[in-house]
This record gives sequence, C-alpha cells and structure tokens, in this order.
Amino acid sequence: MELAENLSAKPAGDDLMPVATKVYSDRQRLFLLYFVGTLIDLVVLGLFDQYSDKVFVNSFTTLVLASVVLQLLLKATIALEHRVAAYWKRKPGGFNTFMRFFCAWLVLFGSKFVILEALSFAFEEDVHFSGVFHGIVWLIIVVVTMVIAEELVVRFYRRLA
Repeated sequence: MELAENLSAKPAGDDLMPVATKVYSDRQRLFLLYFVGTLIDLVVLGLFDQYSDKVFVNSFTTLVLASVVLQLLLKATIALEHRVAAYWKRKPGGFNTFMRFFCAWLVLFGSKFVILEALSFAFEEDVHFSGVFHGIVWLIIVVVTMVIAEELVVRFYRRLA
C-alpha cells in the first residue's frame, strides 16, 4: 500500500507528474540521453530514407539498428573531439589555439569516413549512401541534420524548466 501511495504522490507545486517520474541517477540521465538521441537519429535517418534517393535503408529493423550504431559513434566522436581539444587547450598561445580548432575539425570530419565504413561493415548493402564521393556528402548532411535536431530538442527541453 505504501508503494502505491509513493508512486501516486505528487511533489509540492507539481500537479502533472508523479514522484516516480523524477530522474535520480546519472545512469538514468545517460540512458535518457542515448535513448532520445537514438530516437531522433531514427526519425532523421528514416525521413532521409523516405524522401531522398541518396539514402537507402533496407528495413525498419535495419533503420533502428543503424540509428543505435550512429548514436554510439556520434557520441564517441564528440567525446574524442573534446579530449583532443582539451589537450591543446592546456597551454596558451596562438599555435595551440590553431591546433585545437584544426584537430577538432580533423576529428569531426574524419569521423564521418569511419562512420560510413562502420555502417558499410555492419549492414553491408542494407544501409547505403550514394552520391558525391561515394555517399560521404550525404552522410555528412544526415549527421549534421541529426546533430541539429538533437540540439533543438535539448534547447526546447531546457526552455520547459
């Protein structure tokens, strides 16, 4: 009986959400971050698949799996970019500033080739980008759209507070 009361109890000043919906741990926050990011990637990749002849995904199952792979690779890329930038940011100076931005660009741009190859390896012909430079341009367009969509969702979420 006490558990049911706790689940339905509402905090002071919040009449819309039960206490059980509060996020408590970093693992829960990380799960939500990846979950929402994967759903955004799923929608973006699905829309490009449906409305563009340059992006092909064989099935919905493949679309879901490719979205998970893309989300993990994008998060790894961003983490690597932050580590490289932090390395060059340790010391002041014009050369280090230039190297910080150049290496960040190199990691972000070069990662698209790694992502394209990983998708080709994991899904063979079930996920395919075509067009200029063997599809790398369309992959970059899709990835940039995913990042922008994630940023817009995060900004909207923060404005709700």
